Amino acid sequence: MRFDRYIVILLAAILMVGCGVKKKAVSEQPSATGKPEVPSWHTCLVQNARVTVITDEDRLTANVTMQTVHDSMLVISIMPMLGMEMLRVEATPMELTAIDKIHGRYAKTTFAELNKRLTPSLNWDELQQLCTAELPTGEERARCAYIFGEQTIELVIEYNPRKTDVPVRVMNQKLDKYTQVDISKWL
Repeated sequence: MRFDRYIVILLAAILMVGCGVKKKAVSEQPSATGKPEVPSWHTCLVQNARVTVITDEDRLTANVTMQTVHDSMLVISIMPMLGMEMLRVEATPMELTAIDKIHGRYAKTTFAELNKRLTPSLNWDELQQLCTAELPTGEERARCAYIFGEQTIELVIEYNPRKTDVPVRVMNQKLDKYTQVDISKWL
């Protein structure tokens, strides 16, 4: 099965959460007062993270910018060349919207619907941790393998330093100029 290059990058952006963040998301540590710790940031920006996607057929590298408003919304912008946003994933705690700007289409799905096709499952907390470089390893690089159907997708993410409490642009993309497709067309 041959994947379109941009769809592989888009899938990789969505699947990045399989990179070891599950442990931290599930085991939230209480503070000395017994209450869960409140994050020390409200907004987070990671610019020019380098993501390499390796499949059986291809090896693709792209720059990725991740912008997050804590527990509210995040945007993953994928720019494989010349700083032009070609793919975008917008997420809230309830749903994901994937926008393929090259082909003029988008798909919306809930985490529950997406998890019918993905293993391991994906949730908001893991995605937020990944997009803010809050990996439990404390390293600036994440590496993981993901199986999607019969296709193995390996991801290598190299983070640049994150900036917190800076202005971010996470407003929803206007979708009226794109054609909506069912997420199953991509997955």
